[in-house]
Amino acid sequence: MQAQSIYPAQAALGEGALWNPETQQLYWVDIEGRSFHVFDPATGQDRRFCTGARVGTVVPMHNGDVLLALQTGIYQLNIATGQLNLVVNPLTEPTLRFNDGKCDPAGRFWVGTFDLEQKPHAGTLYRLDPDGSLHVMLRGITNSNGVVWSLDHRTMYYIDTPTLTVQAFDYDSGTGEIANPRVIIRIPQGAGVPDGMTIDAEGMLWVALWGGGRIQRFDPHTGEARETVEVPAPFTSSCAFGGPDLRTLYITTARSGLTPAQQQQFPLSGNLFAVEPGVRGVPAYFFDKRL
Repeated sequence: MQAQSIYPAQAALGEGALWNPETQQLYWVDIEGRSFHVFDPATGQDRRFCTGARVGTVVPMHNGDVLLALQTGIYQLNIATGQLNLVVNPLTEPTLRFNDGKCDPAGRFWVGTFDLEQKPHAGTLYRLDPDGSLHVMLRGITNSNGVVWSLDHRTMYYIDTPTLTVQAFDYDSGTGEIANPRVIIRIPQGAGVPDGMTIDAEGMLWVALWGGGRIQRFDPHTGEARETVEVPAPFTSSCAFGGPDLRTLYITTARSGLTPAQQQQFPLSGNLFAVEPGVRGVPAYFFDKRL
């Protein structure tokens, strides 16, 4: 399968793709562009919000606001007014920033960190609960990336990029606790490194392979690679199912890090892409608290 460019974003570091089924819009971020975006496929329009700091990911709230994980903390953004309000900031090191994250089935926001100087094991995976409490879930992470939950809400899948693996954890939806980590998918050397991730209605995982120019579909039970979506941009960063029936896979990409020769070879890098892979996704979970 071949993904097609649908919007000429030319993002420095597009990331955090997430479909809001209530508004029928695609949320995404440009980390190095320090901006949050709302893309409307029906009109082709993309609304940009300046965040003033690197922004790792976004999750929706039912009141129409969103939570943004910035380098300066987790903020609530009022999309109608553009007003940003700080929720919590556990980041004390200036080289740390938030990276990928999503809400779990109970509406908790899971988001991890990454060291800009690529210091190994300097990152942390956090969980922000609807009551406003913040919990450290994993330490010693190098590049916290994709996170999703199984269809039966009993397993959490998680990516620490340099490990070249997808891990599974036993997950308790009632308490938000995780346990029993194990490797379920190994990415071959040279195929790219695992970045963002989503899940489809058949329980299969779709993993963006940064540096590989593709999205790969994996069976989490066997570790087997199945379908592949080729993207004419090597730095494929995240993916999310969207559209009225959740049958379109939206993909973010990046230009940052490409050489001038690579930018000429892959001029669509940084754009938004889409493909219809023949399966449905599942609706995104929302963070519900009125902060």
